[in-house]
Amino acid sequence: MIVCVCNAIREKELRDAVRCGSEKPADVYARLGRKPKCGQCLSFARDLISVKAASA
Repeated sequence: MIVCVCNAIREKELRDAVRCGSEKPADVYARLGRKPKCGQCLSFARDLISVKAASA
């Protein structure tokens, strides 16, 4: 599923970036070589990071 239309980022890419240690949305996008544009996907990225932190 595409979660960031502006950057064509798929959910799997975001999850992989979080698993690799990204701790905030800016880190996730930097790891993917992109920057958030419209911001609609930031809440999803934050949720993934929160879930990872809770399970650690």
